[in-house]
Amino acid sequence: MRIALARFDAMVGDIAGNARGIADVAVAEAVAGADCVVLPEFALCGYPPRDLLQRAGFVAACERALEAMAADLAARGAGAAAVLVGAPHHAPAGSCAAFSNAVALLRGGRVEGRYLKRLLPDYDVFDEPRHFAPGSAPFVFACAGARVGVLVCEDLWRAEDAASGGHAYSGIDPAAESVRAGAAVLVCPSASPFAAGKHVRHGEILRAAARRVGVPVCSINASGADDDLVFDGDARVALPDGRVAEGGRWASGAFVFELPGTAGGEPVRVDPMEERWDAIVSGIRGYFRKTGHGRAVLGLSGGIDSALVGALAAAAIGGDNVTGLLMPSRHSSPGSIDDANELARRTGIRAAEVPVGPAHDALAAHLAPRLAAAGSALAGLADENLQSRLRGLQVMAWSNATGALALTTGNKSEYAVGYATLYGDMCGALAPIGDLLKTDVWALSRWVNANHRRCGFGVPPIPEASIEKVPSAELRPDQTDQDTLPPYADLDAIVRGWVEEERTAEDIARSSGLELAVVSRWTRAIDVAEFKRRQAPVILRLSSRAFGPGRRMPVVARDGR
Repeated sequence: MRIALARFDAMVGDIAGNARGIADVAVAEAVAGADCVVLPEFALCGYPPRDLLQRAGFVAACERALEAMAADLAARGAGAAAVLVGAPHHAPAGSCAAFSNAVALLRGGRVEGRYLKRLLPDYDVFDEPRHFAPGSAPFVFACAGARVGVLVCEDLWRAEDAASGGHAYSGIDPAAESVRAGAAVLVCPSASPFAAGKHVRHGEILRAAARRVGVPVCSINASGADDDLVFDGDARVALPDGRVAEGGRWASGAFVFELPGTAGGEPVRVDPMEERWDAIVSGIRGYFRKTGHGRAVLGLSGGIDSALVGALAAAAIGGDNVTGLLMPSRHSSPGSIDDANELARRTGIRAAEVPVGPAHDALAAHLAPRLAAAGSALAGLADENLQSRLRGLQVMAWSNATGALALTTGNKSEYAVGYATLYGDMCGALAPIGDLLKTDVWALSRWVNANHRRCGFGVPPIPEASIEKVPSAELRPDQTDQDTLPPYADLDAIVRGWVEEERTAEDIARSSGLELAVVSRWTRAIDVAEFKRRQAPVILRLSSRAFGPGRRMPVVARDGR
C-alpha cells in the first residue's frame, strides 16, 4: 500500500477554502499513485476551532463540505483512493455532547465511513470534552489489500507527551483495540501543538506503539500556526522493529511511504535551539499570513530581546517588510542606538529614529502642576513607565498609520514577574518570545549567529554587543535589570519551577540553592503579575506551560499552599 501523509495548513473556520485545498492535495497524491491519503486532524475546519463549533450551522457546513468533496474527488479521477479528512461531526443520539471529533473516509464519490476520536484531552490548551463526545469503537477499513485502522492524536499519544503527566484514560488503548479489530497498519492524523522536547517524546511513543501492537504506525501532524499555537507538520512512520522513517518537520507537501516498508532508522536528533527558532518563525509567518498582514513594526532598543525579535521577524516575513523604531530617551546610551542600527543593517530591517525625549518633556511639564496639586510628583517608577508608554504609543501610532502589525519584544522571564509595562512595551498584537526565558533568549541568539546561513542571513544577524551588554531598560541613569530582579539564571530557575513545573517554593529553593525567602518573593511576584498577562498580546507557545489559554490562573487569589 502506498500511503501519502499529506501536510496541510488549515485556516480555522474557512471550510470552503480548506475543502478546496484538501481536494487539490488529495487529487495530486492519488494521481501520483497513492492508495491512501491522510490529512491532519480537523483539516477541514482548522484546529482548534474552539467555540466556532457552537455557531449555528458550523458543523452542518463541515458535513456538507465532506459530501461535496467526496463527489469532487471522484469527478477528478481520485475516487479510488481512500482519503481521510479530519472534521467535526454531529454526535450519535444520546451522546454526552453535541459533536464528535471525527475522521471521514472519502472514497468512491461518497463518505464511506467515519472514525470518532475516543480520547479527548482536557489539559493544557485542550478542552475537547467541552464540545465533543468520545467515540466508543475502532474503525478499520480495507485499502490496497491491507486493513487500515484510524486513530486521532490523543488516541495514540494518550497524554504520554504531556510534560505535566497525570492524565489517565482508564486503560483505554485505541491502538491495541484497532489491531484486535483486524488492522494491519495504523494511521494517526494529529493537531498537536509544538512544545520544546515534544518531538522527541512523540518519537518514543510512536516507536513503542509500533512495537507493542506489532504493526506500522503512521503519524501526520498539522502544519502552520493558529493564534498562539504552532504546528510542525511532522510526518513519520514507525515500524514494529523499532525503525522510524522520518518525513521531516516544517516542510510542505506529502511524505509518501510504501507499506510494508523496510526504510528507516533511528530518530533524527533534535537541536533544542533550532526547533525553537523554526517554531517562532513559523508562528510569526502564520499569524501574519492568516491575519492578512504583510508588514511589522517593533521597538529596537539595541538590547538582546528586540534584536532577537527583529531577526525572527526578518526571517519570517523579510527584512524589507519590518520597521524597527529607535526611540531613545535622555537615558539611552549612544551604544544602544549604534547596536540597534547595526541589527537593522545586518537583517535588512528598515530603521527609523523617533526619540521620545520631546514628548516626555512635554507630557512631564503638562502633568507636573496637576500632580503637585494632588500632592504627588512624576518621579521614580511613574516617570520610567511614562517613557515606556510613550514608546508604546509611538509603535501603535506607526502601526495605525502604516498598517504594520506591532510585535512586542518581552520575554517569559519579564512577563512572569511583571517586569513589563502595560500600554508600553507590552503594546502589540503578537509576542514572539513571550514563552522564551531570558537565558534561552541569549542561547538562541548565539545559536542564530552560529547558524546564520541556515537561518537565511549572510552574516550573523545579532550584534555581539547586544548579546554581551548588561541588560537595561535605560529609563533612569545607570539602570540595569538586576537593580530590580535577581540574576536571570536565578530568576529563570524560579520561573521554570513555579510556572512550567508547578513545584513548591521549598522544592525550588532546595534544587536551585537559592534562599527560600528569595524564591518566595518572586513566586509571589509571578502570581501578582497575572493581571498584566491577561492584557498581554498573543504569546507564541514554545513550552509545555506557556502564559495564555493553557495556563488558567485567577487574577485575584492567594497561593493556597
